[in-house]
This record gives sequence, C-alpha cells and structure tokens, in this order.
Amino acid sequence: MIKFLNPSYVFKLSGKLLNLFKAFLLPIVVVGLIFSLFLSPKDYIQGDTVRIMYIHVPSAWISLLSFAAISFFCILNFLFKLKNVTLIYKSLAPIGLTFNIIAIVTGSIWGQPTWGTWWAWDARLTSMLVLMFFYIAFIFSYKFINNPDRSIKACTLISVLGLINLIIIKYSVEWWSTLHQPSSISLTRETTVHFSMLIPLGLMLFALIMYVAVIFLMKYRIETIRIKKKGFKKL
Repeated sequence: MIKFLNPSYVFKLSGKLLNLFKAFLLPIVVVGLIFSLFLSPKDYIQGDTVRIMYIHVPSAWISLLSFAAISFFCILNFLFKLKNVTLIYKSLAPIGLTFNIIAIVTGSIWGQPTWGTWWAWDARLTSMLVLMFFYIAFIFSYKFINNPDRSIKACTLISVLGLINLIIIKYSVEWWSTLHQPSSISLTRETTVHFSMLIPLGLMLFALIMYVAVIFLMKYRIETIRIKKKGFKKL
C-alpha cells in the first residue's frame, strides 16, 4: 500500500498537521475578519451588504471542492478497497454539507436586499440546493447501509452523479439567464473584483480552509480511534 494511505502513517501525520494548523488558525481568522469587516471598502451600490461575500463565496467554494474530493476518494475506494479512504470521506462529508448550507443561507440573506427576494428558483441557487441533497443522500448511505460493499457502491454512485451537478453549478450562469451574477474570479479571463476586495476575500478563504482542515483532522482522528477499538473490519 502507498505509504501516505497507510492508516498508521496517516494518523501520526494528522496529529502533526492538526497542531500546526491550530497554531495558525486564530491569527489568520482575526486578520481575515479585520480586512473583511473594517479595511475593505463598501460597494458603491450594495454598501456594507457586500461584506456577506467574504463568507458566502469561500463557503460555496469549500462546499464544491469538498464534494469533488469526496468523489475522488469514493472512486479510489471503489476501485482499490482502501479502508483508510473511507474514513477520509466520512470525515469530510459533514463539513462539506455544513459549508453548503452556509453558502445557501448567506446567499439568501445577500439576495434579499440585492434582488428583493429571499429565494428565487435561479439555476445557480437551485443547483446548490440540489448539491445539499446529494450531501444528505451521501451521508445517509454510509450511516444507514450496514453492508460495507453496498455502502461503498451507493456512496460512489451518489458522488459520481453529484459531480455532474458540480459542472451544472459551475456553468449555470453561462448556460441560462439567471439572477446570479457571472463568476467575477476566473483563471481563464481577467478578474473583475478589485484588489481591495480580492485581498480580504483571499484571506477569508484561507482562514476557512484552515478551519476546515482543523475540523477535518479532528474528526478523522476521532473516527480512527473509534474504528480501532472495533477493528478495521466495519468501515
């Protein structure tokens, strides 16, 4: 087995990474909040309402990246039956769901003064809501399907179907006429967000990723200890 997928090695490494991330988490969060709440400018149309962006956008990105990572590990587990990988996606799924819900809620709060409504069946909003149901179905599959093989197959199927939805989320603002604005940050074209807003957005993204890493590692270590007590047979 590849060394970095060995359960004992990953458990030791997770402890070292957890201590490292915890040491830097609070300072990074504080700096990110200072920039987001006090140093970043108001939007000339939305005013202070635009500051919701510094939570909404990173949360949406994290929820999408988390599901993509879950899908990758599910396919890996389906093909090679790596028990340690099961612990990884079990630890990551509730975190991804949480940030998906945060993205939906903050988007609704942001949409009310901007669009004049708390919710619209917009393509981007609806596909993010669909992602939430994929997360819920995924978590139910590994929690309530007792047969390990059936559980792995169900999780893999849900995660692969969910990948299709990720593509829809990404391109929904281009394929359909939507209330949601097109992507302001892109790797293929010029970014339309001013650096005075881009810096706090990047800081908050980094802070939330650090937070996710801490929660993930803590949950992973708890799950590993729990499984070790029962033996690695039931994953």
